[in-house]
Order: sequence, then C-alpha cells, then structure tokens
Amino acid sequence: MNIAWKEIKKNKIRFMILGSIVFLVSLLTFIISGLANGLSQDNAALIKELPDGQFYMNTDAEETYNLSLIDTSVQDTVLSEKEDAAALSIQMGFLNDEKDKQRSVAFVTSTESKLFENVKEGEIVLDRSLEEEGLKVGDTLTNNQFSGEFIVKGFVDQQKYSHAPVAFINMENYKEMYRVNEMQLIFIPGEESLPAIEGLQSFSNTEFLNTIPSYSAEQLSLNMIVWFLVVISGLLFAIFFYMMNVQKIGLYGILKAIGVKTSTLFKMMWAQMLFITVIALGLSIALSQSFNYIAPEGMPFSLTAATTVQLSIVFLIIGFVGATLSGIQIKKVEPLQAIQQGEV
Repeated sequence: MNIAWKEIKKNKIRFMILGSIVFLVSLLTFIISGLANGLSQDNAALIKELPDGQFYMNTDAEETYNLSLIDTSVQDTVLSEKEDAAALSIQMGFLNDEKDKQRSVAFVTSTESKLFENVKEGEIVLDRSLEEEGLKVGDTLTNNQFSGEFIVKGFVDQQKYSHAPVAFINMENYKEMYRVNEMQLIFIPGEESLPAIEGLQSFSNTEFLNTIPSYSAEQLSLNMIVWFLVVISGLLFAIFFYMMNVQKIGLYGILKAIGVKTSTLFKMMWAQMLFITVIALGLSIALSQSFNYIAPEGMPFSLTAATTVQLSIVFLIIGFVGATLSGIQIKKVEPLQAIQQGEV
C-alpha cells in the first residue's frame, strides 16, 4: 500500500487526469440515470405506484391497452371472485378551465377500489401538479365530449401517465365521453400466481409498462446511454493502467527480482484504482444529489439512494475488472528480461 501511495504522489498529474475523467463520466451517468428515473415516474407513476399484481387485457388487442375491451360478463365474474380486483380504463384527453385554457390529462376511471380514486358523477380528482399550475378545489372544468361539468374535489400525489397529470372521473361520465360500455383492463393485486382467464392476456406490472410504446422506447434509450458510459469507464481504467504498466516493466522486474510477489503488485494497482474511484464517485454523488436543487423547475429528475449505491458498486466492479485485465502482463514479467527492457 505504501508503494501505491508513493507512486500516486510521484505521478500526481497522471492520476488527477484519470480521476477527473472518471469523475465526469460517473457524474454524467448519475445525472442521466436520475433523468431516466424521473421520466419513468413522469410517464407511468399511475402504474408504478400500484402494488405488484397482474394486468389483464383482451387478447385481440395485441398488447395495445387502448384497443382492449373486456367483456362485461367476464369482468363481473373476475370482480366477484377476486375481492381486491378492479376494472379500469385510461384515455388521453383535455380539460378546459374557467378561463377556457386547455390542459392535457390522462382520464382514468375504475370500478370501486382502494387502489384508485373513487369519485361521484360530475366530480374529478386531479394530480397535484395541476394544483401547482393554479387549479383549486371547487373549480369547474369542462370537456368537449362531456355534456356536463366537472367539479374539482381534490388532488393526489404521484399520479402521472404518459407525461400528463391523471384525472380520475366517474365511470358513467367516462362512458358518456368515450361512447363505450366496456372497460379496457382488469388489475388483480397480489404476488401469488394467478389463474389464466380465457380470452384475456395477463401482464405483470413491469410487462404492462413495456407495452406502453413511449415508456419502453424512452427507457431503453436512456438505459443504453447509462450502460455505455459505465463500459467507457472500464475501458478508461484498462487503458490507463496498461500504459502505466508498460512504462514500469523495468520496475516490476526489479521488484520481482528482490522477492516482491505478483499478488502484491496487483494489490498495489487495485489500491490505486480504489483510491481514484472512491474520490471521483464521492464528488460525483455529491454533485448529482445537489442537482435536485439546481435543476430547472419542472425537470423530471429522481436519483434515489438505492440507484446511487447500485451504480457506485457497478463502477467499482468495472474499475476492478479494467485494472485487472490491464495487469495481466505483470504476471508474465520475467525479472531479468524486464530489467534489460527497462534499460533499453
């Protein structure tokens, strides 16, 4: 360990360059990961806030929920057999406020359930983001497809869908607006295996999220960028330590000649990698967490402690692998040959 520290002090500039690059790459990774999580919540908080369970939609819909229509007899049978089950529908639409300003929302209605807001006819419950935009309890809202008016009865937290605030309405109002009598989905909470229902296709929460085109495409793109950056950090360690090792072949030969074990040389390299990575990660974590406070208002950013820890562990593992692969040449060093090569 003493040798590792002495080398770091001797080659400060080199190690500072590597550390600064690792810092920038890890910071960018944390920020993009935070944006991916934030966009995920903004896109599908309605689904992600539900307990684990199974979604069912009509098989003929071919995994497109807004084309699904659940037969009322099937729905009644399932709801009578499963006490916690709920039938629901989701449709994108617009609301007009008292100043005739149009607001994009995701209309959601369901059978009576603890999992969703239950509202009376003519009432509406909105995501709290609309309260921040100026709406308040008691306001009157209209919709071009609805003959009546909606009275705002309250607001709820973390209820977004397809980057739009959710608007919970009564089932009868929904049927009038969209001219349908059937619901799109059935949700049955519970982690235990649930029986197949004839004519319906089942999805876990995660599988259902992946049927939403905007969600799957968005998350795939951002996650690819995150893992691409992680791989780049591993390559940086491999290239840096490889170049360092090539320059120190003569030194390694001398150390081996005086009895220093190969494992000790690897430990020296791992200690240097750990020192650089821990400092770089510490700084990038501090800055990425403070990004919550300096990010523009309305930017969907959510970097949880769990995600931070997971990415930090991945960075350490990747750094370890990169440094180890670059150090394979150390094992092959022959003392006399290395010394002669160093002299040349």
